[in-house]
Amino acid sequence: MESDLFRFQVTAEQEEERIDKCMSALIDSLSRSYIQKLIREERVLVNGTPVKANYRVRTDDDVAFYLPKAVEPDILPQDIPLDILYEDEDILVVNKPKGMVVHPAAGHYSDTLVNAVLFHCQGKLSGINGCLRPGIVHRIDRDTTGSVLICKNDNAHRSIAEQLKAHTIVRRYRAVVHGVLEEDEGRVDAPIGRDPNDRKKMAAGVRNAKAAVTHYHVLERFPGYTYIECRLETGRTHQIRVHMASIGHPVLGDTVYGPHKCPFAHLEGQTLHAMILGFVHPVSGLYVETAAPLPEYFETLLCRLRT
Repeated sequence: MESDLFRFQVTAEQEEERIDKCMSALIDSLSRSYIQKLIREERVLVNGTPVKANYRVRTDDDVAFYLPKAVEPDILPQDIPLDILYEDEDILVVNKPKGMVVHPAAGHYSDTLVNAVLFHCQGKLSGINGCLRPGIVHRIDRDTTGSVLICKNDNAHRSIAEQLKAHTIVRRYRAVVHGVLEEDEGRVDAPIGRDPNDRKKMAAGVRNAKAAVTHYHVLERFPGYTYIECRLETGRTHQIRVHMASIGHPVLGDTVYGPHKCPFAHLEGQTLHAMILGFVHPVSGLYVETAAPLPEYFETLLCRLRT
């Protein structure tokens, strides 16, 4: 694969820094995770020799690394209408509809959010996550609606990724769950990992699980159901769905972690909506918050439950 060569010399001030930290400080368009990937692929050389991620640099070390040349994605732009909640030169926030996959994968190489964003942004997207996920710094499930943040350049991507890692991005979801929650507020602290019995599912408390915390607040109670707001402290795959199911209150319509038959046939998937998204703008440093209105199917369900 063709590559671009970059080189720098370590200064006394950088002495004893980890190689990945040293590189990310000098080249702010590269995330630490991407640099570690380059190290694993032996694209980072110190004094002509590949190093490990835990290598600590020394004064006058000659650091050279190879960045793969950008590959044009096979994913084609598509003129799919976007519900835009916020946009500037660095950031785009869209309100994703139910049934739309965020990024291409096996069986879904068209009609995804990425296809739509490629058309809208005319290719001006961050490339850190590769050609299949340009601009994508986080995702929500196919049948979850609401806010998705897209980065238009690598600097923005790095900033948002660091905020996600530090758990400082505000993410508030709306959901209707089975059963009536007795407490007005609660916190689910249960590590989440891949379900050892079904690799397509996640599970709480399994081996090699990662820390996961969800806060919930009751908005309304109905006979047999509760309307809640969930705030993510972490962002694991299927986190809200797994956590609410783990305490006996699966998300309504979620036939993966809840009842196999949904009493409301029109739902076509879990009743889960990413409403509020708040972050520090990577360039201005100002706090930005967007709110995605509840989709029609969700409003219809609430009306039925209230009658």
